[in-house]
Amino acid sequence: MAPSNGIRMLSETEMAAMRLHGPRQPLRLDALPIPVPQEHEVLLRVLACGVCRTDLHLMDGELADIRFPVTPGHEIVGRVVALGKSVTQLQVGERVGVPWLGYTCGVCRYCRAGMENLCDQAKFTG
Repeated sequence: MAPSNGIRMLSETEMAAMRLHGPRQPLRLDALPIPVPQEHEVLLRVLACGVCRTDLHLMDGELADIRFPVTPGHEIVGRVVALGKSVTQLQVGERVGVPWLGYTCGVCRYCRAGMENLCDQAKFTG
């Protein structure tokens, strides 16, 4: 029997995610397959996720080249639930924080000047 709120129960292989399906639309609760971490990745159970101005720009349709649907939020605290085979510095069960800036090249003029947030090759969490 489905819950009275219309949300179905998740299976053991699914996770819940609040996703944006297009600019200026309300977030929708989606059931997605739980990802398997690749060699250098970590799977987290999100415990808290901050909402920042970038998320609001995303929701208002002010960012270019967004592939919808997208899950907003890139300032995360979570617990490690699975590790890729090459991850050695974390353990399952450990609580971690994830910053919004996920990768920089380390060699461009911005990175060398300590302004990694401006890196042309930057990759962001979320």
